[in-house]
Amino acid sequence: MGALPKKKTSHAKKNSRRAHDKLTVGSIILCAHCRRPHLSHHVCPNCGYYAGREVLPEEPATRA
Repeated sequence: MGALPKKKTSHAKKNSRRAHDKLTVGSIILCAHCRRPHLSHHVCPNCGYYAGREVLPEEPATRA
């Protein structure tokens, strides 16, 4: 058997421990090529450019 706590953990102690568990929104920047917003350090999903060069080729528009 493992160790068992002798006292109940208070709300303040529990919530103080969980203070760093929150999620944060990633920083959003404008693409230098198409000026659309995207996550920093990620390829632009609109034009496929990253760090001033094309990484993903633009896909032709598909017609339905």
